[in-house]
Amino acid sequence: MSGVLLSATTFFPLVGVVLTILMAGKGEAGDALARRIALFTTLVTFGLTLYAWAAFDAAKPGFQFEESYNWLGGTIRYHLGVDGISLPFVILTAFLMPLCILASWTSIEKRVQEFMIAFLVLESLMIGVFVSLDLVLFYLFFEAGLIPMFLIIGIWGGPRRVYASFKFFLYTLLGSVLMLVAVMAMYVTAGTTDIPALMAYEFPKDMQYWLFWAFLASFAVKLPMWPVHTWLPDAHVEAPTAGSVILAGILLKMGGYGFLRFSLPMFPDASLYFAPLMFALSVIAIIYTSLVALMQEDIKKLIAYSSVAHMGFVTLGLFSLNRQGVDGAVVQMISHGFVSAALFLCVGVIYDRMHTREIKAYGGLVNRMPIYAAVFMVFTMANVGLPGTSGFVGEFLSLVGAFKANTWAAIFATTGVILSAAYALWLYRRVVYGEMDKKSLANIEDMNLREIIVLLPLVVATLFFGFYPKPIFDMTGTAVVSTLDGINTKLQTAETASTGTVP
Repeated sequence: MSGVLLSATTFFPLVGVVLTILMAGKGEAGDALARRIALFTTLVTFGLTLYAWAAFDAAKPGFQFEESYNWLGGTIRYHLGVDGISLPFVILTAFLMPLCILASWTSIEKRVQEFMIAFLVLESLMIGVFVSLDLVLFYLFFEAGLIPMFLIIGIWGGPRRVYASFKFFLYTLLGSVLMLVAVMAMYVTAGTTDIPALMAYEFPKDMQYWLFWAFLASFAVKLPMWPVHTWLPDAHVEAPTAGSVILAGILLKMGGYGFLRFSLPMFPDASLYFAPLMFALSVIAIIYTSLVALMQEDIKKLIAYSSVAHMGFVTLGLFSLNRQGVDGAVVQMISHGFVSAALFLCVGVIYDRMHTREIKAYGGLVNRMPIYAAVFMVFTMANVGLPGTSGFVGEFLSLVGAFKANTWAAIFATTGVILSAAYALWLYRRVVYGEMDKKSLANIEDMNLREIIVLLPLVVATLFFGFYPKPIFDMTGTAVVSTLDGINTKLQTAETASTGTVP
């Protein structure tokens, strides 16, 4: 099974696509069947990732479950594999997809079959990003994922969906064009596009600077970092609930994963040289977007800006180039996948009832929706970084790592924790507490069984990993140490070469 496990996991969602095309007909019966096929397919895919987790040997630093075949004349290979850094994101992707299908069960009423097909194709492409061990293969998966998300926003989104979808597409495509140029330069220099080989290859220092900026152009937009973050609020506001869940839960993580997989190990000298710049951009993102979030009147837009702020902690931890910082960045990305996805699902619950995301349209929901109020409170606290939630673990370690690398950056970034409490608790106060004096809310109903089933796994994951993050550290620890050791070895070699001393 291990010989084809990653291919099966990556492409099994496409089986659901074929079944939907062949079996689902027109009308409500076809739509119902498409939903069931999509749910079954995503659940099986999630089961395959759990099997991979059970069979994964976390003590080994290298890639496991490798598959390698000749492709495109043998120069570029079909090469798949996972290590302790990529496997958590594969599991996170497969974990969120069935929840997205369930969340869209009744809210998506038009072109249901096409919607399910788009999501299944997107799942295959997202998993492909994290399991690819060839740079060209990675790039194809990375870019192809834009197409189904473009359609999801553009067809099933809100009133300004066309504007938002084109803005999302053009921003991410423009940055990735520069990365493509860098990929070609790396092939000409190193003679290979194999990712493990490129991680071991030592590029000239002058070349590293240009390659770093080319990859930064793509990953900074995808993450997104300030000031190339402006596409995200528009995309979130216009996307359907499930689209927002995937945007925040998975697609943003591709930027952080890219920094950790490519920029840091392949361009260590450039990463160290530009670390102060990355710290500055991270601090600006944390503080500025938190202040902007305070001014929002749209719930989705507020959560979108908070995502940019929380991704600032990720880049802060990654470019600390120490164990605490990188561990914190990885946990922060995984935690944000749970928490941000859940927050958008919570918005979807009340939007399905009231068809508005304006904060002023709500108030006093605890009186009619006590279960919803309790669930929303859990994720609000996790978004703030309350101890006992997964959000605390990632933020705390990222700040510890940043403090060891750049004290002032850590001090300024810590103000983001205070600001996140301000906008998150203020949002909760206005939506959940107070008098229910709006007539439109008089008959609003609490969460139904389907909505509870969607959000309960995220509640459990957020609290479990908040109190006991050891399973994540066990999975990622060896890979993180191996990556940092490789970076330090390259930096020491470069320093020795520049000074002319004998090691």
